[in-house]
Amino acid sequence: MKLTKKVVEALEAQATDRFYWDESPKGFGVKVTGKGKKVFVVQTRLNGRTRRATIGEFGSPWSVDQAREEALSLLSQFVRGRDPVLEKKAARVRGITVRELSERYWNEANQHKKSSTLDVERGLMKRHILPLLGERVVSELTTSDVQQFHQRVAKGETAVDEKTKARGRAIVKGGKGTSNRTLDLLSSMLSFAVDVDARPDNPARSVKKFKLKTHDRQLTEEELGRLGEALATLAASGVSEFAIAALRFLALTGCRRGEALSLQWSWIDKRNGIAKLPDSKTGQKILVLGEAALFLLDDIPRRADSPLVFPSSAGGTTPISIQKIWRKASKLAAISDVRLHDLRHNFASEAVSAGQSLYIVGKLLGHSQQQTTQRYAHLAANPVKAAADATSSSLARQMIGKVPAPDHSPE
Repeated sequence: MKLTKKVVEALEAQATDRFYWDESPKGFGVKVTGKGKKVFVVQTRLNGRTRRATIGEFGSPWSVDQAREEALSLLSQFVRGRDPVLEKKAARVRGITVRELSERYWNEANQHKKSSTLDVERGLMKRHILPLLGERVVSELTTSDVQQFHQRVAKGETAVDEKTKARGRAIVKGGKGTSNRTLDLLSSMLSFAVDVDARPDNPARSVKKFKLKTHDRQLTEEELGRLGEALATLAASGVSEFAIAALRFLALTGCRRGEALSLQWSWIDKRNGIAKLPDSKTGQKILVLGEAALFLLDDIPRRADSPLVFPSSAGGTTPISIQKIWRKASKLAAISDVRLHDLRHNFASEAVSAGQSLYIVGKLLGHSQQQTTQRYAHLAANPVKAAADATSSSLARQMIGKVPAPDHSPE
């Protein structure tokens, strides 16, 4: 048909979208949606594939004649081998800001991540990336820009202390550790930007992270005794028995805080001395429980209003908060330089020092990669040194009849 203003105005909506094609140029037409919306389009074939471009909705500014002229322009580009549809899409994507990219990233690239991981990443995004880079165009970011961003977060430029709700408070400090984690997230986002053609490369890949001091604090026997006394003192003063039990459980099992606080009674198999965790940092996990941990569980009362082993006063599946209690206990025990997570390191160090293999310790901790457990290798007995001692001693006995005592005096 010959498309005119009168003809287009007379077209009525059908149950589904309908296309009406103009007699000239071939491929120019109007789509009438099921709701009666009329949109000019142009359709042709390029490299054996059907390509359709939207021109615009009938009315202001697109009259039939204006739409026909635009169709001729688009068709001429197709004839020359160009694809204006993809070019327009690419230009739109290349112009997106970091804030716009973040929205696509959350919707399209995070399906495999755990909710706890997403919560942490959203915090890094909200508190660090968006304030410093949110309005920057993704395609214009350089390695230098990312390096400066990395430094600014480390220096604490995004630090904030604000009230978030009735009894909530957000304390953001920044620092090198936070900066490294934020750089990882930004790099992941920029790799996603490459995948969606928002930019050709990832400028964050060549930015070096800060070297952080490893914090593997092992408690001495005396410190463990003081910690036990501190927990007993707090328990006697009326502190939540579930919070005290949770801290003791962490020390006796080496499990992660989230694993302990989400632990449910139905997951525990006391007969086999295990807890079957349906979800942890590394996926499903079997937590092996020692005798002391099992005895501890026997003394914990069960709440009818909660399936959790360490329930909060709210009941249900709301986890108990133990951070404040831990600070009180460590201060009372005079071990304030120890973090709550160091109880896990202490468990691992104790096991290795007692002669357990790194493989076994890795299984106890639930490490998915062997190199994660290697951080405790220095605590294990050195078999090469032991072989050297035995061989040299044997030769010494053969040569001089006795083994000289080693001289450890200072030079």
